[in-house]
Formats: sequence, structure tokens, C-alpha cells
Amino acid sequence: MIRFIVDTSERKRVSRLILESLPEWFEVESEREKYIAHSVQMPFFAAYENDSENPVGFLCLRQSGTDTMELAVMGVKPEFHRRGYGRNLFDAARDYARRNGFSFMLVKTVRYGMFDCYDKTNAFYRSVGFKELDVIESVWGKENPCQLYVLNLHSAIQTMAARHSYRGTFAPDAVSLKDLKIIAAAGLDAPSGCNKQTTDIVIVNDDDTLNKIKAVLDPPVAQTAPAMIVVLSRKIYAYRDRCFSVQDYSAAIENMLLAIVELGYQSCWYEGHITDKDRICDKIGSILHVPEEYDVVCILPVGKALDDVRGPRKKTFPERVRFNSWK
Repeated sequence: MIRFIVDTSERKRVSRLILESLPEWFEVESEREKYIAHSVQMPFFAAYENDSENPVGFLCLRQSGTDTMELAVMGVKPEFHRRGYGRNLFDAARDYARRNGFSFMLVKTVRYGMFDCYDKTNAFYRSVGFKELDVIESVWGKENPCQLYVLNLHSAIQTMAARHSYRGTFAPDAVSLKDLKIIAAAGLDAPSGCNKQTTDIVIVNDDDTLNKIKAVLDPPVAQTAPAMIVVLSRKIYAYRDRCFSVQDYSAAIENMLLAIVELGYQSCWYEGHITDKDRICDKIGSILHVPEEYDVVCILPVGKALDDVRGPRKKTFPERVRFNSWK
């Protein structure tokens, strides 16, 4: 569970508890106390074990430029390393920086190859997408050369890696009409077979209409979403008997899912849930007065996540990618 902490006493308690558990990284007491003191004044994210009050990690941000947010300090208790807490903290911080209009994230650590513990830190930052920017020895001295990493918060590749299906609870905050239009436009920008443009979109942000749609979703899903994108498709033959409507709407949906994450929201691709034998899609079409030549093929709830966003465990790259031949 990741929480954004406002209470200064809780910030101080969590930062002290975590940093004192990491002597390999924060051995010097005077420096450790500086981190604790400064963290109280920064945007502060804490990771807790399940739903308990037991903090296992934290992360603080500091604005270092007009367009740049610095990951100022971060730590996870050793016994909780490699269990996803660090990545979840980073994901929450990255989304916060994006939502607040920043374009880059910066982080400093000791250059790779100097100390085993900092080699682990370097590996983590690289794994979440940071790229090497520069090494500056004057920051901490030649014995501790400072490695600068930078992350482009609006990289398409990073957004793809960050996108996961979200089925949790949404915050009640409204999704701005501006953002909904950006999301829909991303869908329209997707490729379309022979440019037949078989995909259309209905944006739903009216509470009464939204509640009518939620009422026909059985089993219920996306009940707390403050907005929804309804995807429509129609069969237009490109040539002979070839129709690419499935490919068209699939590309449009993926574009919109990436735009949703880019803008700091979350979603899930609900298609089979509404197109099964009970034809919930037809009920949605009736609510929205969709013309007969269109099929409702998907709904995308849109909102800010209140729960942790976690991706599934996937097979490794070598298990799924081959070069030039299957063998």
C-alpha cells in the first residue's frame, strides 16, 4: 500500500525508521539526520506492509528546476527488497510528477562499480528507466563520484512499460474535459486499415449517464470511475471480404490506454466482460442511443487510482523473443 503522507510527524517517523535500517547507504549519522530533516518538507510517499501501519519504505521528491523533479531520497527496509515496494513507490512518484506538469525526473547516486550496495541502487534506477546523464566528482568527492541519472517523464516507451490494467478503486476527482478530449484524440490518431476509420468514441462524464451504464455491468466493475470512454466499431470492408475493424479499434484502445497513463490516470480494457452472451454491450448502446450500424466493443473507465497499480508477472524477454528463426 502506497500512501501520500502529509503529517510531518509521520514523515519524520517513517524516514527515520527506514534510513536507520539501511546503514550500508546511510552510515554517516550527520548526513542521515539531514535527509530526515529535509524529507519532512518534501512531497512524501510511504509504502506500508499490506494495509498495516508498518512502514517498509519511503520516497521524497524535490523540485530542482522549472521542468524537473528530483528523486531526493528513497529507501526500503532490506528484508523487503525485491518485493515490488521500491517500484511501487517510484511509480507513485513518477505519476505525481507527471500530474504536476514536470517533464523530467533526476536522481543522484554513487557511480556504478564503486560499492556493492550502490551497484544495487544503480541497477534499480536503470530498471525503472533512468538513463545516465553525467558523472560529477565535485559533489561528493573523487572517492564517491556522483552519477546523475535522468528520466523523460513523457517517453512513449516508458509509458508503455508503466501501463497496467487497473481494477481497483478510483478517486472521486473529476477527469477534466480537456484530458478526456486528449485521450479520445489519441484513439483517433491510431492507424486504421486502408484508412476506413471504423472506430468511433463516446465520452461519458455525465453522472446520470455514467450511473446507468454502471447499473448494467454484471458482475459490477469500474463502479467508482468518474468518467468512461465507450468504444464503438462498425464493419466497413477495405477490399473484397477484408475488414480490419478489430485491428482498428484495438490500436485505438491501446493508444487511449497509453494516453490515460501519460496524463496520470488509470484504466482497464473491458471487452469480453461486455460482449459475452449476456450482451451488456447492447444495453450500453441503448443507453447511449448508438446507431444500429455500430457495435459497442469496449469500455475504458478513467480516473485517478486510489490503490496500488501492479503489473502481472510476465515471461522473460528471451522466452518470448527470437532473432531470424524460431530455433
